[in-house]
Amino acid sequence: MSTSKATMTKDGIRLYEPADFAGMHKAGQLAAEILDRIAEHVTPGQTTEALDTLITQWVNEAGAKSATIGYKGYKHASCISVNHVVCHGIPSTKTLKSGDIINIDVTVIVDGWFGDTSRMYVAGGKPSVKAKRLIDVTHDALMLGIEAAKPGNTFGDIGHAIQTYAESQRMSVVRDFCGHGLGVVFHAPPNVLHYGRAGTGPVLQEGMFFTIEPMVNLGRPETKILADDWTAVTRDKSLSAQFEHSIGITADGAEIFTTSPAGKFHPTF
Repeated sequence: MSTSKATMTKDGIRLYEPADFAGMHKAGQLAAEILDRIAEHVTPGQTTEALDTLITQWVNEAGAKSATIGYKGYKHASCISVNHVVCHGIPSTKTLKSGDIINIDVTVIVDGWFGDTSRMYVAGGKPSVKAKRLIDVTHDALMLGIEAAKPGNTFGDIGHAIQTYAESQRMSVVRDFCGHGLGVVFHAPPNVLHYGRAGTGPVLQEGMFFTIEPMVNLGRPETKILADDWTAVTRDKSLSAQFEHSIGITADGAEIFTTSPAGKFHPTF
């Protein structure tokens, strides 16, 4: 781990050293590999609790740690959000039905580095036409956000790219949750908004590490938190989708730490 020379921007955003990219790649690749492996288990009749049990087992077998187990009292190695659940869905004994759309979010710690990623799955592999379009738009919005992530641009440019594309497809971007800085900590400055005005916010600099993780709804953007104090759902019960990558800013763009080793990030059905 080489962070002794890391500096902070005036906005409190940590700038990591070139040598630190290797640690983030290692953590990110394990998280992505776990999401590759879980794909074949996302089937009708399966419980989200069983999926989480497998994920926990694989994290342990890799000699890594789950960043979420014990985080603010959370007890699972993944968040699994089904249909109109926007994010932070808690694994349970509820079984998946054919056509359900599912986001699985995993964060691992490898040698002190945090790898954080999520992607969409479809139980049974056959989404409805609307669900497939939502998933495609959400993935493409993430990638447009990553395209905007380069030195000299601002965080507002990232949010603007995501928002304008999603809204051009007659969908909405969730405002209540955002991406975040990470590296040797789970959550750090900045907040990475998935909406905004171009040219606003902190300027991107080489060495920044953060997630981009847009949540896109078929209906309105408003959410509410359920009584468990974790699960966020769409207020209008419309379907929601999310994709997440962890990235690092390089001299000429962004490096993705959480690319799928098997090329399965999208589609997974």
